[in-house]
Amino acid sequence: MKVAYIFATNMASTFKLATMILPQLEGGYHHAEVVGMMFFDDNIFCLRAGDPIGERLSKIASEKNIVLMVCDQCAVRRGLAEGDFKQCGKGQVKAKGLVDGVQAGCFPQFFAALEGNPPDYVVTL
Repeated sequence: MKVAYIFATNMASTFKLATMILPQLEGGYHHAEVVGMMFFDDNIFCLRAGDPIGERLSKIASEKNIVLMVCDQCAVRRGLAEGDFKQCGKGQVKAKGLVDGVQAGCFPQFFAALEGNPPDYVVTL
């Protein structure tokens, strides 16, 4: 079974990702194949370059071909992307200051990135 995670609720990345999902992926016992992760609001902060959670996730995402994406509007608001709000949703905003492999985008870009390896389920946390 393939899943994509959307981290949308308060502390989803620092609690559910960091203490449950990430250790399971690193240990090889998560069961589901994770094909993508999309981060919203303050959940994107764990993906800043140098953050221990983000660095671990970047490594495992590279090994397992997991798409990592931050909401372009959320990243622009937090100074973690280059671009402006008029470019959001169009694939024109570029992530900056984040761990390797993270893209900025919106749902059209996330869905396009997953097109070649679509999830069976999308789980919002």
